[in-house]
Amino acid sequence: MNTLVIVESPTKANSIKSFLGKGYKVKASKGHVRDLPKSKLGIDIENDFEPQYINIRGKGDLINELRKEAKAADRVLLAADPDREGEAISWHLAAVLKLDPEKTKRITFNEITKSVVKEAIKSPREIDMDMVNSQQTRRILDRLVGYQISPFLWKKIKNGLSAGRVQSVATRIIVEREEEIRAFVPEEYWHINALLKNGAGESFTAHYFGDENGKKELHCKDDVDAVLASMDGTFTVLSVKKSVKHRKPQPPFVTSTLQQEANRRLGFQSSRTMMIAQELYEGVNLGEKSTHGLITYMRTDSLRISDEARDTAKNVILSRYGEEYYPETPNQYKMRKNAQDAHEAIRPSDPALLPEDVKGKLSADQYKLYKLIWERFMASQMAAAAFDTVAADLLSGSAVFRANGNTVRFRGYMALYDDADEEEAEGRLPELNEGAILSPVSVTPEQKFTQPPPRYTEGSLIRVLEEKGIGRPSTYTATITTIVNRGYVKREGKTLIPTDLGFVTTDLMKNAFSNIVDYNFTAEMEADLDRIESGDEDYIAVLRRFYADFESQLKRASETLGDDRIALEKVELDMICEKCGARMIQREGRYGKFAACPNYPKCKNTKRLEAKAEAPAPEEDRQPEIVADDPCPICGGEMIARKGAFGTFFACRKYPDCKGSMPFYRDSGIACPDCGKRILIKQTRKHKTYYCCEKYPECSFSSWDAPTGEKCPGCGSPLLRKKGKGTVYCKSGCGYSEGK
Repeated sequence: MNTLVIVESPTKANSIKSFLGKGYKVKASKGHVRDLPKSKLGIDIENDFEPQYINIRGKGDLINELRKEAKAADRVLLAADPDREGEAISWHLAAVLKLDPEKTKRITFNEITKSVVKEAIKSPREIDMDMVNSQQTRRILDRLVGYQISPFLWKKIKNGLSAGRVQSVATRIIVEREEEIRAFVPEEYWHINALLKNGAGESFTAHYFGDENGKKELHCKDDVDAVLASMDGTFTVLSVKKSVKHRKPQPPFVTSTLQQEANRRLGFQSSRTMMIAQELYEGVNLGEKSTHGLITYMRTDSLRISDEARDTAKNVILSRYGEEYYPETPNQYKMRKNAQDAHEAIRPSDPALLPEDVKGKLSADQYKLYKLIWERFMASQMAAAAFDTVAADLLSGSAVFRANGNTVRFRGYMALYDDADEEEAEGRLPELNEGAILSPVSVTPEQKFTQPPPRYTEGSLIRVLEEKGIGRPSTYTATITTIVNRGYVKREGKTLIPTDLGFVTTDLMKNAFSNIVDYNFTAEMEADLDRIESGDEDYIAVLRRFYADFESQLKRASETLGDDRIALEKVELDMICEKCGARMIQREGRYGKFAACPNYPKCKNTKRLEAKAEAPAPEEDRQPEIVADDPCPICGGEMIARKGAFGTFFACRKYPDCKGSMPFYRDSGIACPDCGKRILIKQTRKHKTYYCCEKYPECSFSSWDAPTGEKCPGCGSPLLRKKGKGTVYCKSGCGYSEGK
């Protein structure tokens, strides 16, 4: 039988092709083949929200090729990713290619390995229309919100803005945290630390706790003086409590926890994490083993793992660490209440494939992420760590001090995945007996002030989105990328800070479209999508309920918002425009802050703002050095970022013994529209930046202007954004453009 297998990605197609024998042909659709039109709403609201799909321009030749292959095949297997979007892609393919329902089936697999792919082919099924309708509902909701609210933002704030159902809520979370920080008033509090010695001369530290009635807070110097006056100069051991505490390992990764931990441990933005995870899932060439998927599907909120993976992990643990490192009964983890449980947790496809075994076959980033996933999964199957804990209460006059000790008795899973920094440990205490008298070495009051809540990082924002039920694992990266690219939020180091535009837009949304940015409303909408997927809710009914209220908000906003624009805050600079004499103001563009004439567009004068010189940061506060992914072209050593007369560049760490160098580059966070790899931002010797695929020249994509990550609605070619102008145009030169 001649079988055609259609997947989304060419990389995935190559991996699967190596597993199948004669009679199978594997082709890639390169993502979606049809979508809603960009030039209009594309939703027939009066006709039960019927979507008006069109074929994506630029994919005509591909569609014709797939249609020809499908016609010649005896059987067609649609093998897009195992999630809602993959189900929708399969449904769209069936419609666009006009596939015969009798010979068309859907297959899914959680990992791209030979045994799993062959097993999936043995168990084909029909396209799951509940999953398709759930994805359609999300797409329709996002289109209704984006296309019908955006004109209000253009009218009230500025042209070119856009609203998003989930993005608006994420921006609100960041804005409200910044408002908390600005409104925060520090409060004074004090600690009293006592350095003590026992009879054997061993010293340790105890902290003021309170008195015989319980814990007391010290709010000012007078409180401290009262405690010091109540002390008699000696310390007597009141009680000593010893116990053994056990700490279970953390569960294997799901999408959100992988993004959080990769951000915390590796410094990866979520877009970078998901791009690398996609590469590991789709397959890596391991030489003799050919192309092999290294991890299971990376978009999941399930903690379930297969019996086969658990058994393999057990064998690896027993052989590497011994029987005491494996629990008496396998560890079980409780999933979140609204977890979909469609796939397994993120784990190595083959737990017996150690990170060091494949290090030479992976890029630096791939190795780091695979190692993190492998260690977290293996640790989740290991025995708990054990700690000896000691808590001693000490009396001086009427003041009670407390000392805590915590030492590791058995490392357990921490022998592999050490998260001891999260353990509230103060080290070992010397042997203490009730009634013993201790000598004070020093008693030191310490003034402190409460700190405002920290700004969000990508990791902490993802955690909050997950806790509130806003969005789904597959949407977090796109949400954060969107609000940064649209200027509502900016990055400052690892933190996310709202811009003036973010504040103004959020305020307008809260006043005019309160439901759209309401946490509970947005979370309930996600629950509705889950119920549609499970077949417990009709998607048309969900859309009708949503639009009945949304339409009234649109009408109310149209009547009450008025025509006057909301002025964004202007920061005047000590610079005079030499063309018209006006005092220049600070503006912020895609590449940072710059000085601009306030008389724009009559006067279009702009100037670069030089960064102010700052004192060197203390050693512990300095940013880690930037290391290139590629080795030195001369000696193969590590390349690190250096600053020279012509800007930043990568130089060999062994300089001056080795003088290897290469242009500096950084990750743009955008996938290559041609091959799906990373787009890098590189720098020429004249301080100019350009964009190119990390696989250049194997992949020919390069451009002086920034790729947007979107396709031209006219021909399907990549869209680019002109530097400093905001104009978006088609790379192919078909004539499509938008913006100024």
